Amino acid sequence: MEPPRGFLATLWNFICFLPYFIGLLLLGTIKGIIFCPLICLIMTIGNSSIILGLLPFHGYWTCYSILRTKLLGPYLKLVICVCLPVVLILWMVVGIVGSIIGGILYGFLSPIFATFDAVGEGKTSVFIHCFFDGTWSTIKGSFTIIRDFNDVCFLSYLSFMEDLQNKLPPADGKYYEIRFLYLPPALIAALLGFMVDFPVISLVALFKSPFMLFKGWQRLFHDLIGREGPFLETICVPFAGLAILLWPLAVVGAVLGSMASSIFLGAFAGVIVYQESSFRFGLCYILASLSMYDEYSNDVLDMPEGSCFPRPQYRRKKQEPISNTSSFTKSDSFKPHPPARNYSFTNTRTDLKPFELLEGLFKDCHLCGEEMVSQGLITPKDIEDAKSRKGSKVVSIGLPAYCLLQALLRSVKDNKSGILLSDNTEITATNRPKDTFFDWFLNPILILKEQIKADNLSEAEEDYLGKLVLLCGDPERLRTSNIGSPPESERRRAELDAFARRLQGITKSVSRYPTSRRHFENLVNRLLEDLAKKDSDSSRSSNGAHPDKRSKSPIRMFSNKSFKRNTSYNMSDRELQSVTSRDIDIA
Repeated sequence: MEPPRGFLATLWNFICFLPYFIGLLLLGTIKGIIFCPLICLIMTIGNSSIILGLLPFHGYWTCYSILRTKLLGPYLKLVICVCLPVVLILWMVVGIVGSIIGGILYGFLSPIFATFDAVGEGKTSVFIHCFFDGTWSTIKGSFTIIRDFNDVCFLSYLSFMEDLQNKLPPADGKYYEIRFLYLPPALIAALLGFMVDFPVISLVALFKSPFMLFKGWQRLFHDLIGREGPFLETICVPFAGLAILLWPLAVVGAVLGSMASSIFLGAFAGVIVYQESSFRFGLCYILASLSMYDEYSNDVLDMPEGSCFPRPQYRRKKQEPISNTSSFTKSDSFKPHPPARNYSFTNTRTDLKPFELLEGLFKDCHLCGEEMVSQGLITPKDIEDAKSRKGSKVVSIGLPAYCLLQALLRSVKDNKSGILLSDNTEITATNRPKDTFFDWFLNPILILKEQIKADNLSEAEEDYLGKLVLLCGDPERLRTSNIGSPPESERRRAELDAFARRLQGITKSVSRYPTSRRHFENLVNRLLEDLAKKDSDSSRSSNGAHPDKRSKSPIRMFSNKSFKRNTSYNMSDRELQSVTSRDIDIA
């Protein structure tokens, strides 16, 4: 639907749509009030049971992991273990209170959003969906949140602790140790930082709050008159009008957020004193933190650059300024361009969401896994181990890492500036998720893609790297399977080994992402179904029946011939050890 032309036409459409909008808002609010107590009760009981039930295990296993790791010194281990009960109590309080607040927000807002979504474009039986959408789906969503929370508290926690246990000391061979001599000045600096930053930053935030209020209103009214931003579509006008009314609450929230962040910003002076072994640097940081906040708030409010506070150097080694731009913006192809004025619902880009990309990754894993099961590259033992949580890294780590590698190779071959998925969706600077958390995973992938492009891998090297990525987590399979002849150059072989480790490291970090375990279990169940279907076809074939023809996946996989156990092409034990003995880290 194109926006109407002229102010009077816009005003008339707005007046006509306003009763419709108010009716939907009242209906969604009523559903939210009804379901909010139930959803809050479900999420509070579920998450609190998980927190309290795992609390003894968390305490024991955390102490065990800390005592076993070689990354920390004995005195630091002792201090952490002594302070661990305090951390566990804080975790219990914050977790339970957060579950209550999250349950209230989810139980109230989810039915409202579902009510408006029920009248979206292409929806049928709108009247019925307005009443029923957001009811049972919200209840199911609350149980899904509890399940994902349990996976994070148990499986992701175990993964983090396993990495901590296997961590080696730094390159210089010295483990991290606590220095008791610098603890008193660090505590004093943290207290001074809080005493200075909290009142000063609070005053600065209060002083700039009128600028934020009127500048925000000015921008929203300008967009309303010029039909830009949130007012571009008629259907969005009521929501944007609600944003104008609620803008003062956003300003109040920004002030309160600044006051809360000033506590941690000032207390970080103690960390500076401890790291730099200098109380003077801690005092310099206290002054510099005021300047950093002032400059940041000026940038947000589009005020003149600079600050009235001094910014002394608080590090012995001068660090490069940290930019808000990620590695996406390092090339011209990833510089975001402003949207055109004539964008509409019928002509707009699709903004990708982190969870949608995660679902896309597991869809690729299912396609690849289906073909591998049909070819026998993924064995029943691999799937059963993954199902029973024994840690089959061929399925849990190797398969997603291989799909990720195929996406990178596909992007390089098609000369794409972004990352090209199997469904021809390209992740670019304009449609990528804007979450900073997503950048932690995406930026290493982009760097890895550029390195693969610079190395200009041959087809044989790509095949070797793919097999190495798939089986690198299973030393026995890597030893007995033919992964092809490695490159003759030791440098080239080391580069491919590094690519494989980094891909598996990124995949291992993605596996800790919320909802990833649920998607992985669905993937394993589908692979088990494919395996059962394969066994059924084999049994019918042996009894004289004609088996169905195998469906070919659009993704070309390894040939059975290349995976025959031919010892003449197997890696030597020395090469295998160099690949599997190193820790998997994100670059």
